[in-house]
Amino acid sequence: MPKDGAEKAVIDALEPLAATHGVDIVDVEVVGATKNPTVRVRIDHADETADTISLDEVSEQTGWISEAIDELDPFPGSFMLEVSSPGLDRPLRRAHDFERFAGEQVSLVTTATEGRRRFSGKLVGIDAEGVVNIETDEGELLIPLDQIAKCVIKPDFDLPGKPGKGNH
Repeated sequence: MPKDGAEKAVIDALEPLAATHGVDIVDVEVVGATKNPTVRVRIDHADETADTISLDEVSEQTGWISEAIDELDPFPGSFMLEVSSPGLDRPLRRAHDFERFAGEQVSLVTTATEGRRRFSGKLVGIDAEGVVNIETDEGELLIPLDQIAKCVIKPDFDLPGKPGKGNH
């Protein structure tokens, strides 16, 4: 998925180092003012079978992430660093993510300049050519990975026995 220059530079700098620390760089987002941006780095365990990364583990990883970004020096002034877990609305960025989270409900925004850009549905997966398949209420949707601006898992807060959809 397309990332701006600073986000891509930070991802490219962190990903090779992350493996040596046993974590995965889920996403990087640069927000706020150009002179003093906030750099949000979302991390998780590299081992997909492990539990969600804890707050203590995130704290342990923050030092090397900060050092790597300082060494890269992608911003003209200072920046604020936020390191966190991916959260319930986990972003999906790489082909591997679309394979791993097949079966999940997602919300997706394309880079299209005309027509509909926002979709939601069940992620079926991604094929060998990098085309993401989503089953929507309107039917099957096929979108090349490089045309996806943003895709996140939609958290399901509908607990059994609680008032809500289908529990009347």
